[in-house]
Amino acid sequence: MKPIAFIFILLMITGMNSQQIEQSDKHFWHNLETSAPPEAIWKIWTDVPQWKNWDTGLKDATLQGIFRLNTKGKIISLKGRSSKFKIIEFKEGESYTFKTQLPLGGLYVKRFLQMKNGRTCFTHEVWFKGLSSRLFAKNFGAVFREMLPETMHNIKEIAEQ
Repeated sequence: MKPIAFIFILLMITGMNSQQIEQSDKHFWHNLETSAPPEAIWKIWTDVPQWKNWDTGLKDATLQGIFRLNTKGKIISLKGRSSKFKIIEFKEGESYTFKTQLPLGGLYVKRFLQMKNGRTCFTHEVWFKGLSSRLFAKNFGAVFREMLPETMHNIKEIAEQ
């Protein structure tokens, strides 16, 4: 294969949208549609103290300030593990990403909304990154991945009330 063709193929692959990549315990997502307006989903997503009401893996969550770029918070798992997070990407009413620092890596959670045929589509995407990503994916990825559909269904139910 010619070097230019190889580089082109590599660029095409790395530039793909995450929904075109095969899911794994290291990188996974779940999509749902709802009749609820996008504002209802956004309100649920950004009310951090209430995350425990729909996220099946959380005991508690707090935020230090207003929900926006660079705001920090803390989540506590059902097993009592405490983790700090930081909002690293934020588009009001559309999407946000938060990062939880892990030893030699990070856990990223992206949540985003879009309208399709008059219905709200919402997505949770989760991935591990860094030198320790395989280790954390092996130890936690399958559990998080298994919880995600129920978590998303809980959000949908709350939004449609």
